[in-house]
Amino acid sequence: MAKALTRARTPAKDTRWNLRVAAEADEVVRRAASLSCRNLTEFVQQAALLEAERILADRTRFTLDEEQWEAFSRLLDRDPRENPGLAKLFSARDVFA
Repeated sequence: MAKALTRARTPAKDTRWNLRVAAEADEVVRRAASLSCRNLTEFVQQAALLEAERILADRTRFTLDEEQWEAFSRLLDRDPRENPGLAKLFSARDVFA
């Protein structure tokens, strides 16, 4: 019985990036792409995606060990504290109204 060859589908590449860079930057990036056995497009896309994910993760996720998680959970579960300054702020007339 013959096996059918299947290729993994890759997302359509329907967005173009047009970038201008200094000649020195172009040389460094092309050299790095070549040394990593990738073409310029693959290299730049991967580098940009990794940096974007790093920045987004830094602002959307955090990691805690078990002890830190327990302390964090206790703080979330405790009753709210009185905050006179906040109460005063919310009782004042809205300056934007």
